[in-house]
Amino acid sequence: MRGVVAAIPGRHSAVFAAVAPAGYSRSKVVASRTLLLNSTYEPVKVIGWQRAVTMLVLGKVEVIRTYDAVLRSRTWSVPTPAVVRLMEFVRRRRMRIAMSRRNIFYRDAYQCQYCMRRLPARELTCDHVTPRSQGGVTSWDNLVTACGPCNRRKGGRTPEQARMRLRHRPVRPESLPIEFALNLGASQLPESWRDYLGWVAAVDAA
Repeated sequence: MRGVVAAIPGRHSAVFAAVAPAGYSRSKVVASRTLLLNSTYEPVKVIGWQRAVTMLVLGKVEVIRTYDAVLRSRTWSVPTPAVVRLMEFVRRRRMRIAMSRRNIFYRDAYQCQYCMRRLPARELTCDHVTPRSQGGVTSWDNLVTACGPCNRRKGGRTPEQARMRLRHRPVRPESLPIEFALNLGASQLPESWRDYLGWVAAVDAA
């Protein structure tokens, strides 16, 4: 993809301020994202397409995959980068995983932690192991996935009080796949990202 850099005049981010992929509205472009890989092909974060192009012309990344949309100005055009790889290795700091209903379900493999039935998300709830009425807090180590019947049976009691077996003690996960860090379903992920999603990535909201 070196020819892409050669096609872009200048080396300043301001060049891209008014550029948009052909056929895309400005609002849709702002929401578009590029997957940034470390030099080892491990996902690092998700960045905006403008930052990706800026890093490209500065020689900090190479383009691995592109979208069909094309970035155009009056003097040049380039494919919109979908996946870029850093030319030099960057050491990553550990990221905290956001606690959410969806991430709780993923950690527990979409299984009720009492009856162990695997169910679709619409049939699952989050249960406080120690009820809030008894001083329980909303945290990774006090929330588990539960089906509706088990949640109703347990009610405002602890598993011991309800004589229900909790199959796995809840813990904070060390990592989650990028689609969960991004709060995206698998069907929403760009096809060009799928070969690189076996690792954990953090979201860059900028």
